[in-house]
Amino acid sequence: MKNEMKLLICLLITLASSPLFAQDLKYKPINPAFGGDTFNYNWLLSQAQAQNDFAEDPNANLFGSDPLADFQNDLNRQILSQLSRALVGDLFDADGRLNEGIFEIGSYQIEIINGIDGVSIGILDILTGSTTTVTVPTF
Repeated sequence: MKNEMKLLICLLITLASSPLFAQDLKYKPINPAFGGDTFNYNWLLSQAQAQNDFAEDPNANLFGSDPLADFQNDLNRQILSQLSRALVGDLFDADGRLNEGIFEIGSYQIEIINGIDGVSIGILDILTGSTTTVTVPTF
């Protein structure tokens, strides 16, 4: 047992006195924005796009809505804009008072009546038959 003990002590002394080798730990980033390899860019981008929950539908319309519906809305806005310009130009006299009467502009029939409550303006769409009445109180 003494021999085994001597052998064990000699072995420990030999190991303790021998030079130990170590390696420095080096960190190399993956992302090219932080100094990583630029060849990782495409891989990182494809991974980010695959995880993107807010990506747009590739089959979606480029206009965001129906172009024909947009055209119809624009056309309606232009007609109503011209209608309002015609109302302002034709319906007011030189003193700035609203003339009474029935006026036809395009497919709209406008009836203006001065009443006790104020000026009542009725707009009738001849094509659809829908009507709108606006009452402007007088002061």
